[in-house]
Amino acid sequence: MGKDYCCDMRGMLSFLILFLLSKKPMHGQEIALEIGKRKGETPSPGTIYPALKALKENGMIKEKKAGKTIVYGLTEDGKKGLVVAKKAFCRAFTDIF
Repeated sequence: MGKDYCCDMRGMLSFLILFLLSKKPMHGQEIALEIGKRKGETPSPGTIYPALKALKENGMIKEKKAGKTIVYGLTEDGKKGLVVAKKAFCRAFTDIF
């Protein structure tokens, strides 16, 4: 990740998180609920938080504490990574639809 502006597409979790955070900053439970609305199943904290940690370690997202809650938002690298991921997604799935 990092300077390659790429995100892990396995399971598309990183892509979904970046996409959701491009709309507005959110806390972990809010991200899980939004993914649940789209996929029909809400991911567990054991799924969401490791993905958030990896995205943060790779410079794609940042944290801001709001009381006891941590709110996540995109960094500039995260915004660029999302653009790259959207292009990869479109290349991979355009012929299917």
